Amino acid sequence: MSSLNSRNHFSFLFLHYKKNDKMSKKIFFILIFLTTITACNSQKNEKKYVIRTVAFYNLENLFDTINDVTKNDEASPIMELKSNKSKVYWDKIEKLSSTISKIGLDKTNTTPAIIGVSEIENLNVLEDLITSKHLVKNDYGIIHYDSPDKRGIDVALLYQKKYFKPIHHEAFNPNIYRENQKIYTRDQLLVSGYLDGELIHLIVNHWPSRRGGEAASRPSREKAAYQNIKIIKQVREQDAEAKILIMGDFNDDPNNSSFKKVLKTKSRKKNVNKGDLFNPYEDMFRRGLNTLKYRDKINLFDQILFTSTLLDKGEKDFSTYKMYKAMIFNKSFLTTKKGKYKGYPFRSFSNGNYTGGYSDHYPVYLYLIKEKQ
Repeated sequence: MSSLNSRNHFSFLFLHYKKNDKMSKKIFFILIFLTTITACNSQKNEKKYVIRTVAFYNLENLFDTINDVTKNDEASPIMELKSNKSKVYWDKIEKLSSTISKIGLDKTNTTPAIIGVSEIENLNVLEDLITSKHLVKNDYGIIHYDSPDKRGIDVALLYQKKYFKPIHHEAFNPNIYRENQKIYTRDQLLVSGYLDGELIHLIVNHWPSRRGGEAASRPSREKAAYQNIKIIKQVREQDAEAKILIMGDFNDDPNNSSFKKVLKTKSRKKNVNKGDLFNPYEDMFRRGLNTLKYRDKINLFDQILFTSTLLDKGEKDFSTYKMYKAMIFNKSFLTTKKGKYKGYPFRSFSNGNYTGGYSDHYPVYLYLIKEKQ
């Protein structure tokens, strides 16, 4: 019975009993007392949940303004600017940190517990990011390795120290060759740790680009996918029931061969068996959602997939962490409003100029939930 209906019901009873004897009035107040006790017990029995946001964001060429002679950072957009490099850098830090601070905020009342990032130059830019006014109070830790990427860009993992306690991290390079030439690409970062006391594993990716065309570059991404399989196998050798989240800018859509033939991802819960990988972004892609656009073609390169151990298939067993919902953070302020690129993610750089935007990719995120003990 709703509270409104309850009030109407008791008002009617009160008027009825008012016309009768004292005994009837006693019965009326006993009924009110019993109903109140029942409502209180019902509230006590309501399940309460812990909810955490896990996210990924391609930060679009987050380079500092210092020339690093060991890297090809002169080719980065910010280094190509003729003036105001420092102003542009800090404006980009402001915009990216502000965006991160809003991901999952409506459900968790805090910033992401864990966020993987790509297209970052070094540790320094990450430190500037997490100590910005939007994120500093959340006390983020950083896990980062310098990768052998030709452009000098890396992946990294940021985490709120009060929620996530890393116990192991390791970088793997996929050692990709193309026409007998080594492809100097990003590492794949494995981080294992305890999220609110529960062991999870995360793999952060930024697979080789589609330079030269999708078909010609496809084998490089398939090889990157095979490296993921090796990492997953390594983790499962220690923990057969491991909870693994695989995130990144894969430079492939969810229906491409790297996912469907190599990783053998599933997009329907009913088809997921023990040991399978579930990709919630494949269904989003079928529905026309995207995380970037290129030459008016949509792509959903940014994804978070995970092992069957994190999937609820209707059992409603949330005694340990399970995925509740996966989403794309495609808010209107992150989208170009007019001009040639209307409807595209509002990027930072275009044609050698700073556009005042955020990134050419939307962030992706999912919620993990479990019952409060």
